Amino acid sequence: MNHSAVIKEFEKLSPARESVVSVGVFDGVHLGHARLLARLVELARAGNRVSIVITFTENPKALLNGGNHAYYLSTLEERTSVIKGLGVDLVAAIPPDHELFQMPAAEFVDLLQEYLKMKGMVVGPDFALGKGREGDIKKLRAIGEEKGFFVEVVPHVLINSEIVSSTAIRQALLTGDIQRANDLLGRSFSLQGRVEAGTGKGNQLGFPTANVSVDERYAYPRDGVYCTRANFGDQRFLSVTNIGFCPTVKGDCRTVEVHLLDFSGDLYGKTLKIEFVARLRDEKKFGSVAALCEQIARDVAAAREIG
Repeated sequence: MNHSAVIKEFEKLSPARESVVSVGVFDGVHLGHARLLARLVELARAGNRVSIVITFTENPKALLNGGNHAYYLSTLEERTSVIKGLGVDLVAAIPPDHELFQMPAAEFVDLLQEYLKMKGMVVGPDFALGKGREGDIKKLRAIGEEKGFFVEVVPHVLINSEIVSSTAIRQALLTGDIQRANDLLGRSFSLQGRVEAGTGKGNQLGFPTANVSVDERYAYPRDGVYCTRANFGDQRFLSVTNIGFCPTVKGDCRTVEVHLLDFSGDLYGKTLKIEFVARLRDEKKFGSVAALCEQIARDVAAAREIG
């Protein structure tokens, strides 16, 4: 079986020493991931080994579901950046494909040992790899005894008796519970995209907004108005973000509109990262444009109070 794409990525890493490896999507790199990766780094350093994370260029679930959207919590670049920021030495992103999913667990492990000098795996309680997920923890430990590597399982992280997971974070976003999503992530949930030309209605209302084009594969918070922080380059501004259809001014498609407080300038073409701090209110249709402007002014005041 040809695994050239996987081997090519592994060859790029080419660790000089033995390694300890973790494999997963790590979407969002939430608090559960952070605990697992901290243990990975700890074990690697204790054994004078290299810590390596193998992630995927796309969520395998999207491929297995026939290409349906996986609603990512983070881009590959964000994932890689956060993972390295937690002290991991090397990160490889491999493309998931049906051939990879048909690979027996023992065969994938052989690649890890041959190209990455793997002497240990750090995994979560539900981890499994290989065709039909046959390489569960029990199977991996048996393979490890035969091939000379250890498998350490890091337990789930619980917050308010809830298991921290990417699925739980997506559910929190769907209900607009930004506080819960941020608690599970261990940082503010964010969206990013390029600022594109909008309708100009924000300027007409006296509250100019940046129309941010966000990749539809990524998770959105529930429609509504949020206190946010907008980042571009090395600048950061308190902001108010509306997600939805702007019903008062007859919007016909969902948009992400960001009003940056105390900012003036041209943002067109820039990439804006929006960190969500708190939900202010639901989106609603007002009886007049004047009533909408009064509410926006209250939203701005509420955002300033939250800070």
